[in-house]
Amino acid sequence: MRHFYVYIMASKSRVLYTGMTNSIWSRVWDHKNDVNPGFTRDYRLHRLVYYETFQYVDNAIKREKEIKGWLRRKKIALIEAEKSHMGRPQCIVVRWKAGPSLRSG
Repeated sequence: MRHFYVYIMASKSRVLYTGMTNSIWSRVWDHKNDVNPGFTRDYRLHRLVYYETFQYVDNAIKREKEIKGWLRRKKIALIEAEKSHMGRPQCIVVRWKAGPSLRSG
């Protein structure tokens, strides 16, 4: 069975990027190693801070668009809320520390 993922990557300077993939660990490796040119390489988005798993690609695409439409503070609230639900199999937060710059809108 295939899975699809919506994920959020962050940089040390707290820039956020939301994306969708069918291979989360491969995509994270690509981001960490600056494989693809563009926004994620320019801003050095190397930290996976959030992801969700979906069975159907249409649902993942819909969720990615939804999150991309949110204000920064709502994305940060999503990331921080998941810290308390680390045991949930569909979502994980890795090495996230919210600083004052993340709390701004």
